[in-house]
Amino acid sequence: MDYAMIGPALALGFGCVGSSIGCGIACMASHAVMSRVEENHGTFIGMSAVAASQSIYGFVLMILMKASIVAGTLTPLSGIGIGIGSGLALMVSSIYQGKCAATGIQASAKQPAIIGKCFAALGIVESFSLFAFVFALLLIS
Repeated sequence: MDYAMIGPALALGFGCVGSSIGCGIACMASHAVMSRVEENHGTFIGMSAVAASQSIYGFVLMILMKASIVAGTLTPLSGIGIGIGSGLALMVSSIYQGKCAATGIQASAKQPAIIGKCFAALGIVESFSLFAFVFALLLIS
């Protein structure tokens, strides 16, 4: 049995699991708020989708890690370490981004003027997944 692709699979899997949980949390809040307010529905849906970006980071890491393992510049064991570390960071970031989006949706339903500030908060949480992504890229190359 070949274990070489476990690391790339972990990076993708954790990123996608986190994105689905984060988006699910935010979407539930979005549905609840949209039933009570008549405006900003598109913004609420957009805010709900922000946590999906971590699955893209995991996908890119999977492709690059696979290529590095096949080329022999990354050992499968190092790939597992990078996949676990970066994948967990992506997953946790996605989940908390979804929670942050849920509270932003609820807050902006009451005060629509703060929608931009809520998106800024989502960007702060996103930065941690970007850090994990960039640091994993540095380790791969």
